[in-house]
Amino acid sequence: MPEWLIILILAVSLYFLTLFAVRVMGKRQPSRMTPFNFVNYMVIAILVSFMALNLINLPFGFIALGVWVLAPIALDYLAIKSKRIHDLVYGKETILVKQGKVMEENLLKARLSGEELLRALRSKNAFNVTDVEFAIMEATGDINVLLKSDKKPITPHDMEWKVSPQTEPQTVILDGNIMSEPLANMGLTPNWLKTQLEKAGVALDNVFLAQVDTSGDLYIDLFDDAIELPQPKVKELVFATLEESLADIKRCALDTNHEEAKNMYSKNADKLEKVIENLRPYLLR
Repeated sequence: MPEWLIILILAVSLYFLTLFAVRVMGKRQPSRMTPFNFVNYMVIAILVSFMALNLINLPFGFIALGVWVLAPIALDYLAIKSKRIHDLVYGKETILVKQGKVMEENLLKARLSGEELLRALRSKNAFNVTDVEFAIMEATGDINVLLKSDKKPITPHDMEWKVSPQTEPQTVILDGNIMSEPLANMGLTPNWLKTQLEKAGVALDNVFLAQVDTSGDLYIDLFDDAIELPQPKVKELVFATLEESLADIKRCALDTNHEEAKNMYSKNADKLEKVIENLRPYLLR
């Protein structure tokens, strides 16, 4: 058998074997690997390359490859069962900043300079060290930052606002074709979709992408980017109308001198105010 054919067969076989081995070892992003994981994958790549070119004895190569594939799987399993083994294999996190104070000793252990720390903090939108409650270096080398409470962006939770739950938007049109399954998942029909396109004055053939979000709003992207579609403001108008009605009812309660009418207006105003608060997450986003 010609040598080139042997190498071809070996390369193809090892390609699929390596694919299977990497999948068995688990899904890891290169940026989320520990240094040892990276070395492990590099050794596997080198072994496979040597074996594909027939530069090392195949039985010995398979033995070495088996060790470098099975050992990480075994260590991963043991690390799941034991925190001590996990820390031994993958290392522990290192606190770099605590309550706005840089931990110089830990910085030295992590072999980070002050400039590298500042650059990492800036990448997390923390330009002032005193704004940082904690900065931790993970075993992967990533630096995660927790800002002090008074420096965090305000969230709806901080304002005690209720917000509607969000789910993944469903793509209902792609490249001019209606996607039936995502449409059915939203409880919608092709006729509803065609009606929405007619209201927007858009032909199906001119739609590159259309998505429906949790609130039932339809986003449309056209092949012709020069065409600007009007953005629907129905929910905002409904909310504004409700608030205007609430203001009118409160005004009537203040203007009337009739005690029974005043109480009626006040009670209805309270009911409408509760309705507005319940609808706020769905009408304003």
